[in-house]
Amino acid sequence: DVQLVESGGDSVQVGGSLRLSCSISGLTWTNYCLGWFHQTPENEREGVAAIDNDGSITYADSKEGRVTISRDNVKNTLYLQMDSLKPEDTGMYYCAASLNRRPWSCLRTLQTFGKWGQGTQVTVS
Repeated sequence: DVQLVESGGDSVQVGGSLRLSCSISGLTWTNYCLGWFHQTPENEREGVAAIDNDGSITYADSKEGRVTISRDNVKNTLYLQMDSLKPEDTGMYYCAASLNRRPWSCLRTLQTFGKWGQGTQVTVS
């Protein structure tokens, strides 16, 4: 069973940066999607970025240009680098994993079928 544990959330000032990490265990699928989601204080959950088993990356429009998703297959860790942080970036950040269900996009697949971690809190003020 896939287990996801996020870390790296913190309170930062506007314009600051954070790198979130997601430690992944039990991932045995050969075709998969991994991604990050942002849940706002109003409990809206939006996709941020996703990466599939081939390394193809998708960014949601809302944060594109300020975030970078990456993975380290040796460390079994997914990262989200966030720069130029804004107050609206505040919220819980979750990583997710799912089977790749092409032709669905990874963000759509994760939103619908994803296995989630417990989240890490980011506060920007």
